Amino acid sequence: MSVAETLLLAAAGLAAGMLNAVAGGGTFLSLPALIHIGVPPVAANATATLTALTGYLSSAWGFRHDMRAEGRLSLRAIALIGALGSLLGAVLLIVTPGETFLWVVPWLLLLATLMFAFGPRLLRLTRRHGAGQVGAVASAVALTAVSIYGGYFNGGLGIMLLAIFGFIGYVNLHGMNGLKSLLSAVVSLASAAMFISAGLIAWEPALIMAISATVGGYLGARLSRRIHRTDLLRHFVTAIGLGMTLLFFLG
Repeated sequence: MSVAETLLLAAAGLAAGMLNAVAGGGTFLSLPALIHIGVPPVAANATATLTALTGYLSSAWGFRHDMRAEGRLSLRAIALIGALGSLLGAVLLIVTPGETFLWVVPWLLLLATLMFAFGPRLLRLTRRHGAGQVGAVASAVALTAVSIYGGYFNGGLGIMLLAIFGFIGYVNLHGMNGLKSLLSAVVSLASAAMFISAGLIAWEPALIMAISATVGGYLGARLSRRIHRTDLLRHFVTAIGLGMTLLFFLG
């Protein structure tokens, strides 16, 4: 890789790690950066999933004192459901032809962008109407569906998880953010194991992005407590998502 490509990946990884910790949407930067330097679409998605893992872990560490079980499922059950669901999603990605996935990518980006844009409204609705009303089976089904999506495509996973947590009974926002990062790490780890076994990881770009995403994830977790105008950040990330979606539709 050239120096310019290395710097691009490092910057994208750092920004993606920070965004995933604070608000989500890191895939809007990491996936296009990997495709831009020539990584095939399916391999780029697999690599982006792996590189997000370290950022998720460092972010979860930053929220470690806030996480506790709420709702009907234990933290262990949530992690197990996330792992199993992500394995199914990873298998779906592995059997998807590259041309088909490249066609699907802009639609997935559009879905993730819309989820991100309307996430706060959805989160308010789920926290208002869902807390304490959802049983263990319904909670498990909802988490499985989101985990399958996360195993297939990591974009928008964070806001979907926040919405699901509100739906199944979580009310502590900092705890939800921590658990979002932890479960995202579980989903990424399980699916990345499948991608590694299938030979889909571009290792040199992955190493660069993983290191920078680790730093970004930790910084994002620390900064999230100091950011009061998250609406401005959300508008900025939404604009990035719409721009990347448009580029993929046109490209």
